[in-house]
Amino acid sequence: MDKIPLTLRGAEKLRAELQQLKTAARPQIIKAIADARAHGDLRENAEYHAAREQQSFIEGRIKDIEAKLSNAQIIDVTRVHADGRVVFGATVEVIEEETGNELAYRIVGEDEAEIKAGLISVTSPMARAFIGKTEGDIAVVEAPSGARHFEIVEVRYE
Repeated sequence: MDKIPLTLRGAEKLRAELQQLKTAARPQIIKAIADARAHGDLRENAEYHAAREQQSFIEGRIKDIEAKLSNAQIIDVTRVHADGRVVFGATVEVIEEETGNELAYRIVGEDEAEIKAGLISVTSPMARAFIGKTEGDIAVVEAPSGARHFEIVEVRYE
């Protein structure tokens, strides 16, 4: 299996979620299953079936996170020597030439992407257009509505 790029922050966030699932959610659901079993006949016990379904979800999420972390290539962008180029993990400030809007994006792994928070996936068309560019360069992003032009204003490694 190929290594999955992940920022240091993304890896820490996944580790925190894994810790919470293992130490809080898992014991809580085990208790809920035990309580539901105490109510008698399991065939018609909705609480029991709901708790088992929740347990299945939690266990699946634990396995998913463990797999992602084991296959992750964790990149600390503060240690990358990119000489002002846009690279994975960098924050890039841009101005959209058509509208004049100033925007800031951090290029992250697929699992970390959240466009409303300014986190774009390294595999997205926008990130691919930014990668390798430096301050002053123009990145052309092919969008369904046509080409959008962005001027790279600043590249930060934080």
